[in-house]
Amino acid sequence: MRVLALALLLTLLGGCAATPAAPEPRELSLAAPPRATLQETMAVLMEQGYVIRHADADLGRAEAALARWPGYRIRATVTPEGQGARISLTATRGGRPLPPHLLDPVLAELQRRLGLAP
Repeated sequence: MRVLALALLLTLLGGCAATPAAPEPRELSLAAPPRATLQETMAVLMEQGYVIRHADADLGRAEAALARWPGYRIRATVTPEGQGARISLTATRGGRPLPPHLLDPVLAELQRRLGLAP
């Protein structure tokens, strides 16, 4: 009985120690310079109520948090790709990944602002 109780306790504690899944990115290739892509991404996020917490143009990264409840976070990474840039966005809420399709409106607005909307 003790062995069973100990095994159950270890199983429960092991489940608590599991790391959450990494958020799945939503990516898009754009015919725009990487710096301009990152700057416009931050502008779009700020217009939607996000606060830019960290940004580094040289690394092509930015992290933003929604200034109101429920506390979404978005991470943007922009890398050079040919003559343009590739943007990768991930979103979390309370440390848990959100479905990548929720980032489609941000990417659509980014395309519009860069003059690349279909």
